[in-house]
Amino acid sequence: MTQPAEVAILDLLSKAGPGKSIGPEQAARAMDAENWHRALPRVKEAAKGMARAGTLVILRHNKAADPDRFKGVWRMRLP
Repeated sequence: MTQPAEVAILDLLSKAGPGKSIGPEQAARAMDAENWHRALPRVKEAAKGMARAGTLVILRHNKAADPDRFKGVWRMRLP
């Protein structure tokens, strides 16, 4: 089942273009512009699941990160 967070992430990544990344706050704002902070946990969980499935790559310091162990500032891009 596709979650709204997955749809927002994939939509933004497709618009960003090849090799470009997006931040989780961008996807959260796409989901809920006024209360985007509340959407961040859903974006993170969706991104982790998508990374495990190979649909996207989670980046830390512009390098691929383990979806189960990353912390801090992160971004997403297509594989």
